[in-house]
Amino acid sequence: MYILITGCSGFIGFHTSLLYLKKNIKIIGIDNLNNYYDINLKKNRLKILSKYKNFIFHKIDLNNKNKLSKIFKKYNFKKVIHLAAQAGVRDSVKNTNKYFKDNLISFYNVIDLSNQNNIKNFLYASSSSVYGNQIKYPSKENMDTNSPLNFYAASKKSNEIISHAYSSTSKMNCIGMRFFTVYGPYGRPDMSYYKFTKKIYDSKKILVYNFGKNIRDFTYIDDITKAIYRLSLLNKIKNNNLIINIGKSKPITNMKLIKILENEIGIKANITFTNKVLGDSFKTHCDNKLLLKFTNIKKFENLKTGIHKFVNWYKDYYNVTK
Repeated sequence: MYILITGCSGFIGFHTSLLYLKKNIKIIGIDNLNNYYDINLKKNRLKILSKYKNFIFHKIDLNNKNKLSKIFKKYNFKKVIHLAAQAGVRDSVKNTNKYFKDNLISFYNVIDLSNQNNIKNFLYASSSSVYGNQIKYPSKENMDTNSPLNFYAASKKSNEIISHAYSSTSKMNCIGMRFFTVYGPYGRPDMSYYKFTKKIYDSKKILVYNFGKNIRDFTYIDDITKAIYRLSLLNKIKNNNLIINIGKSKPITNMKLIKILENEIGIKANITFTNKVLGDSFKTHCDNKLLLKFTNIKKFENLKTGIHKFVNWYKDYYNVTK
């Protein structure tokens, strides 16, 4: 039997696929290889996955339900892990149409075909952005998430509602995973830690939004994939529906992140402070008690160690000699 992983050339999708492949599990990977960020990075991720004999790739736009339906009919999927989406909080403020298409229509196509083909376990990527600006922290799964600050967050909240409806009318276990600021090797170039690293090496100014006051709960990619794998092993969930935070629960300011990068790289950052960006939340802080209960994860990667691994990868990937 195969497992379907959408967005397999994306950051989380790539690492998740790699984990399953190393466990000798057969993976069907789907991605449209869009150009939201460096397409060569996506292609290089795909090259690594393609070295495994138990990996089959299909370049498909998930908006094409007919093509997607043929994939479902061709393979006997045991589980579906839906990680494809249009990422980026800030971009969603101006490009709502793209996010509606890729995060809502595509989501519907995947979950509807999963239901039609009697998939038992359907896991999908939600986001910590659904919490917006809370009054209390850390953010717990049962908190009100009906006030999204941007369209990206609204699309992810909509995914959760659609999933709840399907879980209520079928036997499909639906697990929505709210990821908290994922970082690591082969990451997304639009993320802060990646951009800061590039700017430091290129001796360019780093724009620090909200005058450095923003706080994020950075979670290393291997901890994310470990959680996904263990959650995918759950056979029965109460009411067939679970929303769960996936994060380290150790938030830091962006200024602290820059200091860690400076120490790791050995170069002082050139910082320019600027105003808060429209649609940005002030803070993310994961309450991960439910995660620990369901996955029995004992330890998360230390941020300094994780940044060390990322910087080493960055230097090797971009042939940095400084």
